[in-house]
Amino acid sequence: MRLLITGVAGFIGSRFAEVMLEKGPALGYDDFVLVDALTYSGRLENLEAVLPDPRVRFIHASINDAAAMDAAMEGVNAVVHLAAESHVDRSIAGAAPFFVTNVLGTQQLLESARRSGVQRFVHVSTDEVYGSIDVGSWREDHILEPNSPYSASKAGSDLAALAYHSTFGMHVSVTRCSNNYGPRQFPEKVIPLFVSNLVDGLTVPLYGDGLNVRDWLHVDDHCQGIALVLAGGRAGEIYNIGGGTELTNVDLTHRILELCGVGEDRIVRVADRLGHDRRYSVDCTKIATELGYAPKVPFAEGLASTVAWYQANEAWWRPLKGA
Repeated sequence: MRLLITGVAGFIGSRFAEVMLEKGPALGYDDFVLVDALTYSGRLENLEAVLPDPRVRFIHASINDAAAMDAAMEGVNAVVHLAAESHVDRSIAGAAPFFVTNVLGTQQLLESARRSGVQRFVHVSTDEVYGSIDVGSWREDHILEPNSPYSASKAGSDLAALAYHSTFGMHVSVTRCSNNYGPRQFPEKVIPLFVSNLVDGLTVPLYGDGLNVRDWLHVDDHCQGIALVLAGGRAGEIYNIGGGTELTNVDLTHRILELCGVGEDRIVRVADRLGHDRRYSVDCTKIATELGYAPKVPFAEGLASTVAWYQANEAWWRPLKGA
């Protein structure tokens, strides 16, 4: 069967492509169409282990390009949709690209998939669509309360995907993940930003009081969860994917400082982000019960290996700093 993956040159997409080349045949997938617009965070270098594979065809195109997506869908059995604008700070500085790509692009991809008779469509989203939660954890039936242009655009894309199930009967499943980390994450995100700054002898910026809480999910565990939903997720259903490790931003910062062998004098407090959600926490009971998901990468081990990767791969991230 043929699998199409969008956003494949980004952080999560490139890792998911690697995972599917290894594990896809067991799920029946032996032919892969990889799509990416190669914007600032999509890099062909991320696909060095993937592109030489004879089972792979790469298409350089935007998901907003109707003709390109119609052509890409030829013979495709399933789609995993990862392409998105994803950085909150960029969405605050300029929201339009987020709605164009995340909402309109997702609708175009769904329409191309519908016309081509695609059998499964997995739409990859974020826990940020739920807003902020003081206590407890979100289940998948929680109302959507996004607080940033980024999360609002992702909420819109979720609703578009689910509407294509309700209206057209497409087999659409939605995943909502917590904060990802791991190698090849663009250095605007907190962990690679902090590590690369520390490598260069710089300070690290900590928003507000540093007590905002995030659940951390290694990219390999996220890819495991997506693959489970692709294989057995129910049509019209949403699945939370979490890592099970909740940390305040100040706690995360201290852990990174320790791994880099520097002190708290490297922390600089900066004004809080606009609309900064206080806490994220997802309930993963559904995907665990239905599909057998459980995170496998212990956070301490995953963070240490991630920090070591950025320390050892300056040639990868240095050209991207400030991009």
